Amino acid sequence: MQIYTCDTPLPLEFHHAVLVIGNFDGMHQGHVALIEQAKDHAQKHGKPLGILTFEPHPRALFQPNESHFRITPPSVKRKRIAKTQIDFLVELDFTREIAQKSAADFVQDILIDKLVADHIFIGADFHFGQNRTGNADTIKVHGLDVTAIDIINDKNAQKFSSSQVRSCLRRGLIPDANDILGWNWYIEGPVIHGDKRGREMGFPTANVLLDDTIHPAFGVYATRVLIEGETKWRDAATNIGIRPMFETKRALVEAHIFDFDGEIYGKRLKISPVAKVRDEARYSSMDELITQIAKDCDDIRTILDLENLG
Repeated sequence: MQIYTCDTPLPLEFHHAVLVIGNFDGMHQGHVALIEQAKDHAQKHGKPLGILTFEPHPRALFQPNESHFRITPPSVKRKRIAKTQIDFLVELDFTREIAQKSAADFVQDILIDKLVADHIFIGADFHFGQNRTGNADTIKVHGLDVTAIDIINDKNAQKFSSSQVRSCLRRGLIPDANDILGWNWYIEGPVIHGDKRGREMGFPTANVLLDDTIHPAFGVYATRVLIEGETKWRDAATNIGIRPMFETKRALVEAHIFDFDGEIYGKRLKISPVAKVRDEARYSSMDELITQIAKDCDDIRTILDLENLG
């Protein structure tokens, strides 16, 4: 998969492509199904297949005070998109200028002049252009073929949506979120130096900042962790939140990886929650906290062992 922006001309080999447009935050099953239908069309007609998406997410521009909403930050989104085996990805820099461009100008300037697309695939509820006035009809008026599709989840007869995934994550309903996504959600980032409190208590942790990743419900989770350079996921007890006992200012992911004591500072981790075990809590003493963490670890080992058997 080749990655481009709209600042550089798209190579001629990708002109007259089938182009799928959307934000694709989460790359859930609905997104994948839309891309697969576009892929079938592209293969049938011998055309390249591309995706046009927006970075940063438009929500960051329109709702700047709402932080931590992204299911898939840019690096994770690219990895999920790459799995669909498209030919190219175009990331349009979503600026105030782009947001104020009329729908007609967006089609002409971006889809026709810059990307030279032939056939557009979008979700049926996708809108674009100033005040979100553009839709499938706007594209048709400009002479492009367009296919607008709603992908329905057979389990609940509702459209797949990123909003549903966010709602599940914010309530700590990890299995439900993963069921909509069609893949096991994870948090990714480099291991940073912490205050070593976990090590002092006998439970050393690998610490990763959430940054612009959505904040799931704070609490203790049964998780699996993939260390950069390894291929096997390791079991871990992980706290996600602000640690009420120590009042961390920024939300932190602290993974106590079972049966592991290697040096991994600076390496990137993928931390995939399996199930929420309990909420964060403040304890009356360090001894009480240590006792609770030991119990959490025992419970989490059981949860992950059963999950392996299932």
